[in-house]
Amino acid sequence: MSGQPGFRPITARLVGGAICGYDTAGAAFGVLAPVAVFRPREGDDVCDYAVAPDLERAYYTTLDAAVCVGADGDELWRAVIEEEWTHAWGHRPGCGLSADGRRLWFYRPDAIAGRSGYDVWTVLDAATGEVLGRAELGTVGHAGEHFVHPDGESVLLDVGEGQDGTVVFRGSLAAGGLELVTYPWTDRCLIGLSPDGEHFLTVDHGQGDFAVHAHPGGEVEFTVTVDDFGYDGERCEAVVEWSGGYLDADTLAVVLYGEDEESGQEWFRSHRVDARTGRILGAFDSGARDCYDLRPLGDGSWLTTDESGHPVRRTARPDRD
Repeated sequence: MSGQPGFRPITARLVGGAICGYDTAGAAFGVLAPVAVFRPREGDDVCDYAVAPDLERAYYTTLDAAVCVGADGDELWRAVIEEEWTHAWGHRPGCGLSADGRRLWFYRPDAIAGRSGYDVWTVLDAATGEVLGRAELGTVGHAGEHFVHPDGESVLLDVGEGQDGTVVFRGSLAAGGLELVTYPWTDRCLIGLSPDGEHFLTVDHGQGDFAVHAHPGGEVEFTVTVDDFGYDGERCEAVVEWSGGYLDADTLAVVLYGEDEESGQEWFRSHRVDARTGRILGAFDSGARDCYDLRPLGDGSWLTTDESGHPVRRTARPDRD
């Protein structure tokens, strides 16, 4: 399958119990109105969700299943996890939709749920829910975040294991099933993919630095530490937050959080960083409500959240509000 230049998945938010899809490929800025709204089935506690590129279907996970619903609210299929969970320790099954909308990647934190001794990653046919591939991960994660590669073939999965760290996988579907690559670290959290898919951004699990890696191999291109930002360590303790990403192909958005030692006042700031060299370009006003509210779109704009729960699209370009 050929790559998809400019690929951007439909942005989805859970607002008022409904899965809302937003078109961020257009020219609209400010508070975005949903272009599609889907209602989960009654009684379902939604953990993660995605909206199809054609806006005809939505997908979501519960503690027990992956589910597909149509625009009319009808359930089109439900892929139920075979064993019942026996522990409720905050596990959240996750999902990610492939660039072409044909496959749903389904992360199952089965170990912490008491289903088995390991987590499971499956690939489902998005039209039918049929299992196309399956792999045992060997992790004991609470949740997993999917990063869909624009090549239409591969997906990166970040599995958080709490204090034990984070494991990052790359998966692709082949004739023999799900082909799995595990990156050789357990102390780096995956934050974002570059718009062209040739690099990705990670943050140290201990929050001391961030790094840019080559894709697919994971080789480190450069690392920037929290000390490089020049904050006075005598007056404040700062860390790199597990948030941010690629503002565009050339620019990273990195979020720092800290606390003033004298006043005890907490703060966070968003910074631009050159994605090719690691040169710090300066702080900017993201309009984010907290450390995790900034969601870069890769085209120079980013999303924050309105009081209504709907996303706000922002940019620092002078021709935009």
